[in-house]
Amino acid sequence: MVKIIIATLLCINLFSATLPSKQILEQQIGKMIIFGFEDSKLENNSPIINAIERYNLGGVILFDRFYEDRSRIKNIESPQQLQALTQKLKEISPQLLISIDQEGGKVQRLKESYGFASTPSAFEMAKLSEEKAKESYENMAKMLKKSGINLNFAPVVDLALNPQNRVIYGLERSYGKTSDMVTAYASIFIDALEKEGVIAVLKHFPGHGSSLNDSHKGFVDVTQTWSEIELEPFKQLLEKNSVQMIMTAHIFNATLDKNYPATLSHNTNTKLLREKLGFKGVIISDDLQMKAISEHYSLKQTVTLAINSGVDLLLFGNQLAKQDLEELINTIYEEVSSGNISYELILKANERIAALKKGV
Repeated sequence: MVKIIIATLLCINLFSATLPSKQILEQQIGKMIIFGFEDSKLENNSPIINAIERYNLGGVILFDRFYEDRSRIKNIESPQQLQALTQKLKEISPQLLISIDQEGGKVQRLKESYGFASTPSAFEMAKLSEEKAKESYENMAKMLKKSGINLNFAPVVDLALNPQNRVIYGLERSYGKTSDMVTAYASIFIDALEKEGVIAVLKHFPGHGSSLNDSHKGFVDVTQTWSEIELEPFKQLLEKNSVQMIMTAHIFNATLDKNYPATLSHNTNTKLLREKLGFKGVIISDDLQMKAISEHYSLKQTVTLAINSGVDLLLFGNQLAKQDLEELINTIYEEVSSGNISYELILKANERIAALKKGV
């Protein structure tokens, strides 16, 4: 018994010795977070500026309007205002990931009514020739670069398999039913973004196209509707070696994991995406404040499961709920300190994020 206790204490001391100081660990955790904030103009003492400086925050996500009040300006008002906002952010952190959802069609934060150029939806884009699509996506990519955006949560590579699907099919966010069609137009989009130094993000792994419900609003189970064909666009694009980041879906699929939705699933993110499909880039969660996650898991459960599953970047948009950043950092810090989150995963995530940012 004495030997067991001594061995246990030695293990604890060895584990503790591998952890850096609290400040360094907090900043390593901070690098793994993309955070939403409320301002359209920034001062030196703005909360998000303080957060970036204190925690070395990985990135921010921009929205045009508040989710609960579309009349209120959040981060985006005009091209000139947006350029000033992103310039201020880059002055504080030159390699900060400044992200946005600019897919085209109904999912555009940079709207024509604010003075930006509009882009067709994926559904409409797939009706155009590849040459026309290239021209349109190149124009969007140039607009993003000029606006100071370096990370776009697009393209959507979900297949349009379910006409009753409101969040993908209904919003015309898919290029079509076949992986060849999706891959062809997604490749054009990715190439246009990369040409302008904007990081592209494939979403939503392992496929959201066969779902019926919206993960923004609650639990989504695709066990009976999902099929392996939904992996094909991801496989084809990975074979082209043009994928830097993939976003997880908050969908539950008992075929892949009997216990957890994809965002929190080690089977899905590590065993399938990393080990089987060979993805070496950054895995980012979809917004962890969506009700598919937030209504079923506590903050502690969410971040612990997500990081241990293989997620590198945690997205908290602060649109659907309000998350205190200090509480978030402290929660992850405590879970790492107690050994519930592997510190090795923090280091690996930091390495992948650093490699990603070399091109920013």
